Formats: sequence, structure tokens, C-alpha cells
Amino acid sequence: MGDDIKFHQQLLVIDENLGTEEVEALKFLCSDLLSFKKLEAVESAQDIFQLLMAKDLLNKEDTFILAELLYRIRCHFLLQKLGYTKETVQENLSWKGKVSRYRQMLYELSEDITSEDLKRAMFLLRDQLPKKLTNMSSLELLTCLEKQDHLAENNLEILEKICMDISPDLLKTVNKYKMERVSLAQQESSLPVKETASFSHHIPEGRFHSGGDVRLLTSSQETPIKSLGSNIYDSGSLWEHAGSVHFIAARQEMLAQVFTWLGLDVKTYTDKTSVEIKNLMQEWQSSKDHRDRDCFVCCILSHGELGLVYGTDEREVPIRTIMSYFTARQCPQLAEKPKLFFIQACQGKEIQQAVYIEADAQNPDLFPIQQLISPSESIPEEADFLLGMATVGGYASFRHIQHGTWYIQALCNKLQLLVPRGEDILSILTEVNEDVSKRADNLGKKKQMPQPAYTLRKKLIFPVPRSPPPSQQQ
Repeated sequence: MGDDIKFHQQLLVIDENLGTEEVEALKFLCSDLLSFKKLEAVESAQDIFQLLMAKDLLNKEDTFILAELLYRIRCHFLLQKLGYTKETVQENLSWKGKVSRYRQMLYELSEDITSEDLKRAMFLLRDQLPKKLTNMSSLELLTCLEKQDHLAENNLEILEKICMDISPDLLKTVNKYKMERVSLAQQESSLPVKETASFSHHIPEGRFHSGGDVRLLTSSQETPIKSLGSNIYDSGSLWEHAGSVHFIAARQEMLAQVFTWLGLDVKTYTDKTSVEIKNLMQEWQSSKDHRDRDCFVCCILSHGELGLVYGTDEREVPIRTIMSYFTARQCPQLAEKPKLFFIQACQGKEIQQAVYIEADAQNPDLFPIQQLISPSESIPEEADFLLGMATVGGYASFRHIQHGTWYIQALCNKLQLLVPRGEDILSILTEVNEDVSKRADNLGKKKQMPQPAYTLRKKLIFPVPRSPPPSQQQ
């Protein structure tokens, strides 16, 4: 109770020290986090705080979003009210920051627009702006353009034209942002010198043996990397803690680092036959550790066909069989706990071709989730599963010869980027889909589409790690 009062007192003091212009700046910086409609009703900083708390972006345990906002509007003197300094915020922005680079660019641009520039911009945009709006701030102008679809992250044409007409120097800010986007895209989806399916007679990447690229092979012994204490999840709407992770993988170092960073108890395995894989499943099924864990994760990097993977003896193991060991009936200790399976394996030999679409084409809906929550004491036997497949049925998956498979690259990148932002696992996998779907071979013809399927009844959110992600620890 005392902590709650202290937290709200902190917010009240900050609100009292913010003027109208600062509140407008906060509203603008939150435009990607909160809806335009809700922000329109905001009259004070307290209103913004309430909206952020309603989305669980701000709470007494985690005030970083507010610290970031105060830092961005240069109210550094208020950071001490939250226990931060300018330097500590700067150190954590790269992995905990929630304000998009696009939003930062627009805010930076607005600060450089003079009152004379603003008048000229409004005159040039008189046909695009509502007639009743004769006077507005630069932030209000940018917001108005966004609402009318004249301005967006991927639509900067009007903004660039206006900047060129009123003050070419303003283009430097826009061009810097565009160059950063290109650089980031190249880092996240850099294409290999040579592309090949993850199952090949020549490069058997990801099999259950030590052939192929062995630089990332780990010991086949059961070696705990980090143990995790008891974190039983409460019966609320979110799974916020995770338990143990098991790997059967040839290329697993990157995944092991990411899941260890997320605070899970990681164990690795390699070189398993089909029989040994099934034996491992039985061993994990009967583990007493499940009592003290909140989540079970199994990552398998192999080669496969539709609905199955292979052991080192080249005998098949159906994915359905693997998952069946952990149903509520077969493994009661995992009942009502999330069970995640990530499978990096081909699901056929067909190659997905690039398809060029119209600019206004819409993406098909993702798998709908069945609403299974009820006050009943029973749950479906196969509830609370998630299966993340590297590719859809019938098609091959691909890999970068140096950096690993497209799917595992994207999964690791998005976990490191989005877990600190509080995103749930389904939102993260949607971003993984987007990432992988943009990749292609050197000729731009071979494509890949991951496929998540799930029976989760609640959102699954990993707790935000205190340390920077592995990609920033190199």
C-alpha cells in the first residue's frame, strides 16, 4: 500500500512540473503506444500516465517508459524523481526504449521547425488540412498528416517535399532516419553469399549429428547453464515468468544465449537418434522440475518433412508425437502452463516463390485463437501449446551459411528487441513472420514463410531481463 502511494506521489510531482508544451510532446511521443482517439481526450500528464498504466506500460515496478519520455523531451531534472539519471537512461535506451525511431525523428524535426517555417508549411498544405484549422503547433501538424494518411513510417514523400520547400536543412533529419532504417534492415535480413535449404545432401545443417557447420555445436551432455528459482505464475491474464528450456540442436549457441538471457534454465542435447529423442521426451515428461517452473520450451533444429523431424538414424519422429508427451493428461505437472515448441526444419522440398503484390494488398489473417477461458475447473487436454514452425507445410527452409537459419536469426533478433518492450510471444512471432517473409535468395526468387499455431488461453510475456541482450554484450 505504501509503495503504491509513493509511486502515485512521484507521478503527481512530475505532472505538476510539466507545462502545456511538455504534455503535447508526451502525447506525440506516445502516439505509437496509445491510440489517437484516447490521446485526443488528454488534458494533463496525469491522463497520459493513466493510459500508460492501463496498458501496463507503466507501473511501480517499471517506470522506464516515463523516464524515457522525460529524457526525450529534455526534462532531465525530473528523472531523479524516478530514481534515474540522464546517463542511466541513455545506457538502457537501446534495449528498453519503447519510442520508435520514426517517432523520435518526427519529434526532432518538430523542434527544428521555426514559427515562420510552420506558417509556410501550413500554406503549402492548405488543401490537405481541415479548413477549420488555421493555427496549430508543428506537432499538431504532423499528427494531422498522420491521421489523414499523408505521413507514415513508410510514407515520407509529402514530408520530404515540404521540408525541401520551406527549409532544405530539415531534410538532414529525415535523410538520417532513412539511412538508419536501411542500415538496420541490412543488419537484420542480410542475405548469404550462398543460399541453400536447411536439409541438403551436401550441407546437412541442423541435423542431429556433428556434420556440416560445427562451429556452434555444444556438448551432448546435460549441462545446466543457469538454474532458475521457483516462479509459479499466478492465475491472472498473463504468463510473466518462464521455466526451463531444452534443446536438441546442432546450431544452438545463439538460442541458448537468448533464452539464458531471458532467465530460463537451459539444457542442451545433440546427436540423438529417433529412439533417443523419444526417450528424452519421456525423461522430460517425468521431470520433477515442472512443479517449480512456469513454462516449458523445447527447441529442435533438425531436418524434416511434413509434420515430422528426423534423428541421426534418419528415422522420422512426428512432431505431433513429440508434443503429445506434454499434454495435461500425460504430464499433469504442466497442466495450465504454457508449452512452447520451436521447430527449425524443412516441411517439404517445394520452394516458395516470390510473389509481387499491389501496394494496397492486405495480408491474410493469422491463425485465430479460440477463447477457451471459462470458470470451469477443467481445461482441454491439449490446451496451452504453442508450435512455432520455421516454414509452412510442404516447403523448404533456408539458412545463411555464416549466421544460421533465417527463422532462428529472426526469432533471436525479435526476442531480444521485443521482450524488453513487454510484447507477448504471439506478437513477437508475428514480427518473426514479417522478418523472414522479407528475406530472399540472391536472385530474389526463393522465399520462406514461418507458421505459428497455438492453443494458448492467455498471453505469454517473458519478464524483462535486467541485463542487455546478448547481441549487445559482444
